[in-house]
Amino acid sequence: MSIEQFSGKGRLADTGEGITGDELQLAARNHGMPLEALRYDLTPAGLHYVLVHYDIPAASAANWRLTVDGCVEQPLSFGMTELRAMGRQTVRVTLECAGNGRAGLHPRPISQPWLMEAVGTAEWTGVPLAGLIRAAGIRKDAIDVVFTGADHGFERGIEQDYQRGLTVTEALDSGAIVAWEMNGAPLPPQHGYPLRLIMPGWYGMASVKWLRSIELIDHEFTGYQNAVAYRIRQEPNEVGVGITRIEPRALLIPPGHPDFMSRHRFVPAGPVVLQGRAWSGWAPIERVEVSVDAGVSWQDAKLDADSNDLSWRGFSFDWDAVPGEHVLTVRAHDASGRVQPIEAPWNRGGFANNSAQRITVLVLSQPAD
Repeated sequence: MSIEQFSGKGRLADTGEGITGDELQLAARNHGMPLEALRYDLTPAGLHYVLVHYDIPAASAANWRLTVDGCVEQPLSFGMTELRAMGRQTVRVTLECAGNGRAGLHPRPISQPWLMEAVGTAEWTGVPLAGLIRAAGIRKDAIDVVFTGADHGFERGIEQDYQRGLTVTEALDSGAIVAWEMNGAPLPPQHGYPLRLIMPGWYGMASVKWLRSIELIDHEFTGYQNAVAYRIRQEPNEVGVGITRIEPRALLIPPGHPDFMSRHRFVPAGPVVLQGRAWSGWAPIERVEVSVDAGVSWQDAKLDADSNDLSWRGFSFDWDAVPGEHVLTVRAHDASGRVQPIEAPWNRGGFANNSAQRITVLVLSQPAD
């Protein structure tokens, strides 16, 4: 048996093909955030979305080392005690998986079958990335910065550590931190214990977990996760466009009560306050629109106070629910002029699919039992 047979190429689902056994296995290992958890300003760690590419590595803060080397004046190595002695900064960041919404595409890319729940917002505490890099001294020939995690595996036949690269400018100006706490507690194992990168505004693939190495290099990084995996393509052999910042999205907390299997909602007639969150990695949210008739008409929601960062922003809408079936949908606008589409363009990887959420609701003339 060859490596290629064990770790094959990506493909699209055949017409009418249901979720595969491999996809089900991924869905059982990873998980999205239950949409009712949108009620929390900060997502509890156990409800925050999780995507682990390979295995969660065995790790101990007692002997963990982070190296900063490559095109630097003075290579450095830090233990956890030394990192904490450099000070601490806490940032509130909304993370979203780049594949969020993939399972709704036609044809469906065969991969982690996300619906719309691959998101969460937490407060991350650590040391600014820019300070670590500058402490080592940046040589003039440095072009990119490579971040290496301790998770190791195969993908499309290629053996690799999980690695992502940024330009030196992106690394210095992003506001990124190297974090050891999530919501005031040590990182949980599935979220990168004991150390991870957090990149505000970027899709989650950039926030490398179990971080053990930061290397400055004198050329463009062409590792798998940058040059092959996370790219927007229409055709298999296309070079494509690299994925960076999060596209605007709004999600409603599903109102009323759900059916167990379909998740369709039952809502009593009368005044209903619809609530949710909206975010974008490009600019703060400045407007959210709500439709209760499947997008035929739209009205502006009321926004919570602006957070002045790229974390999500709450919104609410007063709905006079009349009996019958309704389809609720929402769309976000950010301050850069980007507007969430009703249907996002298709791509082979199922990335950055910020198509508008649709929730089917049956409004009852009598209260549900």
